[in-house]
Amino acid sequence: MNIEKFSDRVKELRIERSMSQKELGEIIGVSYGAVSDIERNRRSTLLSNAVVLADYFDVSIDYLVGRTDNPNSHKL
Repeated sequence: MNIEKFSDRVKELRIERSMSQKELGEIIGVSYGAVSDIERNRRSTLLSNAVVLADYFDVSIDYLVGRTDNPNSHKL
């Protein structure tokens, strides 16, 4: 997993939805501090949380981890 790309994309998607880190943390079951650490590339996340994030933002896991720049590659 490209952690830096993952961090950037999680933050970008959260901001696009005008969500706080606290709100996103509640969705995936972690603290807002953990979300902050993920977004700052100070912490990785469990695969299960990555799946929840991909489902919530309706993007592919490949997009989140930087394997594609197409967020809709899971819909092809």
